[in-house]
Amino acid sequence: MSKVIKKLAVLTSGGDAPGMNAAIRSVVRTCAYHNIECVGVQRGYEGLIDGDFKVMDARSVRGIINKGGTILKSARSAEFRTKEGRQKAFEMISKANIDGLVAIGGDGTFTGAMIFNEEFDFPVMGIPGTIDNDIVGTTHTLGFDTALNTVVDAIDKIRDTASSHDRLFFIEVMGRDVGHIALNVGIAGGAEEILIPEEDLGLDRLVESLNRSRKSGKTSSIVVVAEGDKIGKNIFELKDYVDQNMEGYDVRVSVLGHMQRGGAPSCFDRVLASRMGVKAVESLLEGKSNYMVGLINSKMELTPLEKAIKGKTKINLELLRVSDIMSI
Repeated sequence: MSKVIKKLAVLTSGGDAPGMNAAIRSVVRTCAYHNIECVGVQRGYEGLIDGDFKVMDARSVRGIINKGGTILKSARSAEFRTKEGRQKAFEMISKANIDGLVAIGGDGTFTGAMIFNEEFDFPVMGIPGTIDNDIVGTTHTLGFDTALNTVVDAIDKIRDTASSHDRLFFIEVMGRDVGHIALNVGIAGGAEEILIPEEDLGLDRLVESLNRSRKSGKTSSIVVVAEGDKIGKNIFELKDYVDQNMEGYDVRVSVLGHMQRGGAPSCFDRVLASRMGVKAVESLLEGKSNYMVGLINSKMELTPLEKAIKGKTKINLELLRVSDIMSI
C-alpha cells in the first residue's frame, strides 16, 4: 500500500536552467490545489541535509514564472554523496513530516534522488532541468528552448561584425557530452560548420570545408562548436590550427559560456515547466515514485529515473543532413 502524501518538498540542484522557477511555481500551486502542504528546500541536497526548509503557498510563488535561475538556489553537495549525509537528510525530512520529494535538475540530481529512494523507500519524482537536453525520457528538458533562443540571438549579433570585417568566428556553446544546442543553433544561425561530440569532423575536413566556402564566394564564416567537441583540445587550438593552415582568414573566438543559462524562460519552457510540475505532484499523489516526468509525443509521460540517468540521447540525423545542405 502506497504512502499517503500530505506534505511535499521541492528542490533544485545542479546547474540552473531557465524554467526552474516556473516548475517550482507549478509544484507549489498544484500542492495548494490538492490541499497538500509544500516546502521549498534551499540550496538543493545541501539544504536537505541542513533542514533548510521554507513553507510555500500559492502566493509565495507569484511573479516568478518569468524569472531565470532558481529562487530556491542550487548547490552541489559532496556530503549527500555519502550514506552519512543522506541519513542526515532523511532525519531532517522525517522530523519535518515531509512525505515526498520533487527534485528539479539533471542526471546528478536524479542519481541522488534514486539512491535516496532506494535507501529509505522515500517517494521521489524528478523534473528534468538542464539546458543541454541530455536526459533520456523527454524531447525537451527545461531551459533547452530558452538557451537556443539566447544563443541564436548572440550568433546573429556576431554575424553582423563577422560580415563587416570579413572574419571567421569560432563560437563555443555549451554541450559537454552532447551537441543538441550546437546543432540546432548552428542551423538557425546559418553556420558554415557545426562541430559536435557525436561527429568527428576532423581538422583537415574542417579546413577543406572552410576553403570550399571561401571559393563559393563567402567572405565571412561562422563555425559553431560544442564545448565537448573532440577535434581539438579546445576552441583556441582550433583557431591556432586555422591560422597556421589557411591564409587570408582573420579568425576570432567567442565563448558564450554561462550567459546561455540565464535570462527569462521562453513561452515554451514556461508551459513545459507548468505541465511537468502538475504531472510530478499528481504522480506522487497516485502512489508513483522513482520516476522522471518528460515530454514524449506532446504528452507528459513517466520514465524510470535509472533509465533517464543511464540512457544516452541521440543526435537528430536529419538535422545533420539539413546542416550539410544549408552550408553549401
